[in-house]
Amino acid sequence: MRYYFAPMEGLTDSIYRRLHHKYFPGVDRYYMPFLSPTIHRSLTHREDRELPMADSVPFDAVPQVLTKNAQDFLWAAQQCHDRGYSEVNLNVGCPSGTVVSKGKGSGMLRNTEELAIFLDTVFEKCPISISVKTRLGLENPEDFVSLLEVFNRYPIKELTVHPRVRKQFYTGGVDMEMFDYAVKNSRNPLCYNGDILSVEQAEQLQEKYPRIQSVMIGRGLIADPGMLTPGGTQKEALQAFCDELLEAYMEAFGGARNAMFRLKENWGFLHSRFEGSEKLWKRLRKTTDVGEYKAITRELFRSVPLRKDILPDWD
Repeated sequence: MRYYFAPMEGLTDSIYRRLHHKYFPGVDRYYMPFLSPTIHRSLTHREDRELPMADSVPFDAVPQVLTKNAQDFLWAAQQCHDRGYSEVNLNVGCPSGTVVSKGKGSGMLRNTEELAIFLDTVFEKCPISISVKTRLGLENPEDFVSLLEVFNRYPIKELTVHPRVRKQFYTGGVDMEMFDYAVKNSRNPLCYNGDILSVEQAEQLQEKYPRIQSVMIGRGLIADPGMLTPGGTQKEALQAFCDELLEAYMEAFGGARNAMFRLKENWGFLHSRFEGSEKLWKRLRKTTDVGEYKAITRELFRSVPLRKDILPDWD
């Protein structure tokens, strides 16, 4: 089984990926939060920082692109190619309201004819391999039948399926009946994404679907960074990881306050790995003082034991 770290905007940036790999080996591939090219055809300072030369990254990483314009996608793919990447991931699954309202992300699943026109162009001209991350549709899971017919026309390197529709966002159960359909009918290699909270769950998935050789994990790995590491998440490594993240973000953001707010987004998932952390998490969530933030996190690491598993409360 190959394990991928899902791209999570505002959470798994280049700093996070580098330090996660340092402290918690076990991820086979990191997917980068999306680039969103514009008519200006230039990378922002942040995008340039987030897309380093491939040979400077000590792990396998794949850029992701979010756009509904085929020429913009091809421009971004060329940037990835020029920086040494051999694969680019097309995001047609993002459920964000602002993204969907612009016809991007899972908004591209609304019209299969327009999606096919887009894919015709990019697969004809893209200089590197294309993988795709998708949902089942906007509102009706049954729409995935026609969507898969479209995807089957193209040599997709790997099709990652999150078996929810856009209107669910990340709530409600995943639709394993439609994933069954994908396994039986996809002509392209499949990767599963959605609600994997342990290695045991991934292994059960592979036992049920021997064809599935890879899973993509997002929130579960934010909550349990050492899930895939031999020996699991150890508190000493986790504390060192969080401390170094704070220092790195302070340097990158030019101060402690913005670094703290970035890390509080991570703690929104990570606190669920601590047994009985509700009161301290409530204080951590509310604080705007960096000194108090540091004191609360020290208290968490000193006095609150890690759970054996994740108790998700982020839906």
